[in-house]
Amino acid sequence: MKVLLLNGSPRKNGNTAVALREFEKVLLEEGVEFEEVQVGQMDIRGCIACGKCGELGKCVFDDAVNEVSLKLKNSDGLVVASPVYYASANATLIALLDRLFYSMNYDPTMKVGASVACARRGGCSATFDELNKYFTISGMPVASSQYWNSIHGRTPGEADMDEEGKQTMRTLARNMVFLMRSIELGKKEYGLPKKEEKRCVTNFI
Repeated sequence: MKVLLLNGSPRKNGNTAVALREFEKVLLEEGVEFEEVQVGQMDIRGCIACGKCGELGKCVFDDAVNEVSLKLKNSDGLVVASPVYYASANATLIALLDRLFYSMNYDPTMKVGASVACARRGGCSATFDELNKYFTISGMPVASSQYWNSIHGRTPGEADMDEEGKQTMRTLARNMVFLMRSIELGKKEYGLPKKEEKRCVTNFI
């Protein structure tokens, strides 16, 4: 089992990192391999809808997006964590996720996804919903916790005082590990869900 964690914060040791450290504690306890990628300060442009990824099997802009795609391909789960900016995730992280999920040349079905939002006060639920949409459009089961996956703090490290938020992260991690292991057993017994040969695409004008 392996989990890829994306930290969308530009602050390496900020409050988003506090949440991920709680998550990683559980992964270590459970013997699950993981890798964290700090996305927040990367120079990542947005998608330009050129369609070249369909020909190349990867994004035409050969940057961190293609590197992360390879890491995700070899992972069983993906955690996407972000600070909240104007009730939304970090724009750099969103640019990466847009291009990642559009350009990947493999099927992520049944890889488990989990999103984490960190805010001073408000906007966590909106960011949580925004991040989960990448999973639900891609056949990826979404791991849940005992509360919405959020933690609160303003100044760097302040989230360490949010005991409920940290417990939410640990519960999320345990549930994610259980889900990944259950899916692995299910794949051995039943295989992946059958897909219809032709995907229907309906346009409304």
